Amino acid sequence: MHVLYILSIALSWIVALFWTQRVLSVARNLPRVTNLHNPPPVAAGSERGAPNAERPALTVIVPARNEAAALETTLRSLLAQTIPLEIIAVDDRSTDSTGAIMDRIAAERHPPGRYLTVIHVDELPPGWLGKPHAMALAARQAATPWLLFTDGDILFREDTLARALRYAQTSADHLVLLPTLILKTRGETMMAAVFQSLTLIAWRPWRIADPKARRESIGMGAFNLVRRDVYHTVGGFEAAPFEVLEDLRLGHAIKRSGYRQRFVLGRGLIQLHWAPGAFGMVRNLTKNIFATFRFRLSLLFGAWFGLSLLCLGPLAAMFGWWPIRSAGIVSVLMIATLYALASRYYTPIRPAYVLTFPVAVALVLYAMLRSTLVTLFRQGVVWRGTFYPLRELRRHAGPLR
Repeated sequence: MHVLYILSIALSWIVALFWTQRVLSVARNLPRVTNLHNPPPVAAGSERGAPNAERPALTVIVPARNEAAALETTLRSLLAQTIPLEIIAVDDRSTDSTGAIMDRIAAERHPPGRYLTVIHVDELPPGWLGKPHAMALAARQAATPWLLFTDGDILFREDTLARALRYAQTSADHLVLLPTLILKTRGETMMAAVFQSLTLIAWRPWRIADPKARRESIGMGAFNLVRRDVYHTVGGFEAAPFEVLEDLRLGHAIKRSGYRQRFVLGRGLIQLHWAPGAFGMVRNLTKNIFATFRFRLSLLFGAWFGLSLLCLGPLAAMFGWWPIRSAGIVSVLMIATLYALASRYYTPIRPAYVLTFPVAVALVLYAMLRSTLVTLFRQGVVWRGTFYPLRELRRHAGPLR
């Protein structure tokens, strides 16, 4: 019993020191990440490669399958941008009015220098997932120096692409902009708070710009801005046609190839309502979590137990004897500090939501198990109404870090 008590004290303080070190690192380094609100926006036609308002330097690629609810808002926010651009919207086998919305908006008269082209995909070729195929198809038709891959439910502020393109032209070959989440319920806010806090523990965004930190790469479906020549040099989406996490895979390939990759902030520049309610967020993670661990049970369960220890251990320590309880108090204070830091730089959420931390972590742990068990039970992933077999997903699952 005496040995177990000493081990409990040691483990509690190891967890407390882990939280302290990581939170201090976030506090010191996160302010170094570029914020796109700081540089002034570019005037129309002043970006490199676009000497007049009629000549776009950027093609925005918008793949969409059954996105009728949000797609029109996305396309109109793109057409309202302050710089010229081409938009290629891809209707990926939609069964709702997605394709009709694209065609109707394309037929309208647009401001000078804004062009909208629509591609309709009726059948998915063998060996492809739907979204990577849609984006690869559009990228083959693009002729501008820059490509932006985004989603059909993103709302762009009118100066977003001007700011992003200006920064990228001088500082990056691949630029990822963090979206601001639109949160409609307390459950969504609770889950968003824990997601953005825990990602700061598992991932160091300030190291994305470091060419020596090859394991720190980024890709994000909401906003992947990349030089067209770089995209084709690394193989584009053709290099990983059966990849569930195609955004992360592209980012990994770009960073590994030695190109300049940047992660930037900009609250409100792009906005996204990711899922309805806390359990909607959990369901949205079914496709992604097991895939993040490359469909390997050992990695998934190792992370599950590690997360349980780090997040639930300090709460249990609060009910122990004073040496253990004091370690738990330190850990809880660090978690509260992390919530405040994430809220300051990411989507603004009241730090008081740290009180929901135990429930939110329990749902994250549940989501990890759910993603794994559902994928194993189905022996595959269902994504936007299409089934992809696990055997093929594992065979094509390449490195992400």
